[in-house]
Amino acid sequence: MGRVFEKRKHVMFARFAKMAKTFTRIGKEIHMAVKKGGPDPDGNPRLRLVIQNAKAVNMPKTNIDSAIQRAVSKDKTDYEEVNYEGYGPHAVAIFIETATDNTTRTVANVRLAFTKCGGALGKTGSLEFLFDRKGIFEIEAGKRNLEELELELIDFGMEEIEEIDGKFFITVAFTDFGKMQKALEDMNIPVISAEKERFPNTYVELSPEHQAEVMKLIERLEEDDDVQAVYHNMQLD
Repeated sequence: MGRVFEKRKHVMFARFAKMAKTFTRIGKEIHMAVKKGGPDPDGNPRLRLVIQNAKAVNMPKTNIDSAIQRAVSKDKTDYEEVNYEGYGPHAVAIFIETATDNTTRTVANVRLAFTKCGGALGKTGSLEFLFDRKGIFEIEAGKRNLEELELELIDFGMEEIEEIDGKFFITVAFTDFGKMQKALEDMNIPVISAEKERFPNTYVELSPEHQAEVMKLIERLEEDDDVQAVYHNMQLD
């Protein structure tokens, strides 16, 4: 019984740790959106989307409001978005997005992670060409017809639309992100979440053992509070 309880406790701790990390990431996104466009979601499209993303992961309203208040208060904390690139074990390309108030600390932590896990941090811009940046919008499928919606959205930069578990996922080029956001709002289509992601152009195939070595680096990077997202070009089974 004790062993089962310990296992369950470990699973719950991991779940709460992941949730806390997600809330921290979104809190920074709210902070940056407010600093750039003000605290009113109606007049700040970026903030509007971040709040929608926060609700999609069940972030409490008190947390959202607190993040907005901190951004408009006398708190001088400001976050800078900085990207880092490097190669992990077995020549896997790693792209890291961070939001930091101390770049010296962040780059030191990122470099240490690479060093400890058998990788090497590269120069900024050296690997960005290996990834395509896209926008992904998630909306409820409801009674909407996929083909009709596709025809409506194609003029706003839609590259692909697919239905998964009662949801439509709309892919656009990064440059068309704002245009698609406005189009969905004008059509009164509620957005569940909207993310800007990076997709590799090519993949590296590795054995399960080598994949585990790369995942050790990825997990270490993702645990850092300054890291917002980690992308790689390893083919996962």
